[in-house]
Amino acid sequence: MPERADVITGFLDRAGWGKATRQPLAGDASNRRYERLTGGPEAARAVLMDAPPETGEDVRPFLRIAHYLSGLGLSAPRILAEAPETGLLLLEDLGDDLFARVAARDPARQDALYAAAVDLLAGLHRVAPPEGLAAYDARTMADLACLPFQWYLPGLGGGAPDAETDAFRAEIEMHLALDCAPSVLILRDFHAENLIWLPERQGPARVGLLDFQDARVGHPAYDLVSLLEDARRDVPGDLQARMRARYVAATEQDPDTFARAYALLGAQRNLRIIGVFARLCLRDGKPGYLPMLPRVWDHLMHDLSHPDLAGLRARCLALLPPPEPDLIDRIARRCSPMR
Repeated sequence: MPERADVITGFLDRAGWGKATRQPLAGDASNRRYERLTGGPEAARAVLMDAPPETGEDVRPFLRIAHYLSGLGLSAPRILAEAPETGLLLLEDLGDDLFARVAARDPARQDALYAAAVDLLAGLHRVAPPEGLAAYDARTMADLACLPFQWYLPGLGGGAPDAETDAFRAEIEMHLALDCAPSVLILRDFHAENLIWLPERQGPARVGLLDFQDARVGHPAYDLVSLLEDARRDVPGDLQARMRARYVAATEQDPDTFARAYALLGAQRNLRIIGVFARLCLRDGKPGYLPMLPRVWDHLMHDLSHPDLAGLRARCLALLPPPEPDLIDRIARRCSPMR
């Protein structure tokens, strides 16, 4: 069986990029790797996605959603070459102007950036999602909301009684089934580290989209929560409020109904993230996400302050200790060796 390096070299040779210079790009929490290629045909640049199938990666969902988004006039990376069977894609290079970087360099532009992202979501949610896409339904979301009981608590050396965990799961699934029926395409990792500012383009195409292979059919509030309750950076509360109001006005949502769904989906998402960040450390040897846990916890507590979620908040506080520094250190000490 050919070595991975030889497979990549052959792919790039066939695509006409064999002589390009390759430099690693920052990766993500998955098993995918990325490289920037320069000096390609006509001195072009591109990005290589290396997603080995033997690690459980599959580039076909990325290809499907990329073609769908591009067909709507949105700025998903163009596919320059593909070899799905070996998990290799050559993509348009959308540049380095991640929303997070642009906002850090020039905080005065933050409102314009987030408004462009919100407007993109409002437009995307007016269009029917792709047929046959799996639903991010109440059962699925409830299962994922319980990840802290499988990873965060064991990482602290403890656990929760099965009966109490089951009651927590049943309550959050009940809320989700009532308030969060799937109806639109959700990209699921829609946040400032996955959006690129492309000011030379027009309208929603100014927002470059990077990470959407886990897209599902879900509730319209989900990606808005992902954008505004960012695990990686602080989004000012007044900006969050303005952007929520902007989305509600653009989509003519009932404000109270939407606020309840937004809080519930925020709670679900932040619970999932707490479990995932603990898992990345304990199973995958990636402790770098642990310092973000206090921010995620603060988001969770804010979401659960909605009066309709008082019972869920009480259960959560009874079962999960907040990620104080000593507890984060305890998880870090159990970190798996880097793979």
